[in-house]
Amino acid sequence: MKKQEMEQNRTASRDQAVYVDLQSPFNPEDHSADIGESDTLLDKLAQLVRQNKLAVFSALVILAIIILAVFAPVFSPYDPAAQSLRERLAAPSAEHWLGTDKLGRDILSRIIYGARVSLVIGLLPTFISMFIGTILGLFAGYYGGKTDFVIMRLADIMLAFPSLLLAMVVMYTLGGGIVNIFIALSLVNWASTARVVRAQTLSLKEAEYVEAARSMGVRKTTIIFRHILPNCLPSLIVFFTLNIPSAILSESSLSFLGVGAQPPSASWGLAVTEGKRYLFSEPWVPLAPSVAIMILVMAFNFLGDGLRDVLDPYLKEQ
Repeated sequence: MKKQEMEQNRTASRDQAVYVDLQSPFNPEDHSADIGESDTLLDKLAQLVRQNKLAVFSALVILAIIILAVFAPVFSPYDPAAQSLRERLAAPSAEHWLGTDKLGRDILSRIIYGARVSLVIGLLPTFISMFIGTILGLFAGYYGGKTDFVIMRLADIMLAFPSLLLAMVVMYTLGGGIVNIFIALSLVNWASTARVVRAQTLSLKEAEYVEAARSMGVRKTTIIFRHILPNCLPSLIVFFTLNIPSAILSESSLSFLGVGAQPPSASWGLAVTEGKRYLFSEPWVPLAPSVAIMILVMAFNFLGDGLRDVLDPYLKEQ
């Protein structure tokens, strides 16, 4: 009997301890208070700074290039269009840090001004193409049916051809120039964004909060842009950062092929084209803009990788 009473007392005390533990707000096993704290943007940026120094350094490099491009007249030692045939193909020196090209123009000054072209081409067409792809992807994923079929088959057609080849076709049709590069890159790069947004919309539209909004009679467009789109933004930010290098390389490639920026524009791709014949005799002429393209593209790629590590929800689940 005593053993039974002792056993009952131990069981009662254990149950009471469990009850108190469940009621206590200081339960060490309860992490509900932490939910949502790590989801703030500042926490994610702090996590990026702590975990990925290369991405932070890349962001600083991009910021420095942006400052150089915006304040190009301040940092440029010479007028990028000023010619001096007496100093043509001059080697790097104290007067011309990166030498001069075939017309005697200072290469460093042209690279600083060329950063404007590369950044604008990288940012604006990427934003426009992602805007188009996001809208089409949202409607395709939410409405489904014929809308989804038409948009996705059009995206499949766009993805069936290399984007650079399509951009060349558009450029040969419209002609060379910065404005036509905008149009070409904006039209050919939206399909991949549409597919990514559609995939996320298909999963988000079945979420409980979307079902609740739908049952309350909220309009479909409101559900799409107020409830689904904000949850796609982290992936879109990563996608935007990783698509910028592709646009920069496409502009450089089109300029290199002669259908992009036209002389006397200070484009990096055009500078490589004009200097390729001097690769073995005066290598600084084509190598300087080539290195500038490489640095900017690598910086955006490393930054995009770092942002993906802290913002991509699918990568976190894995």
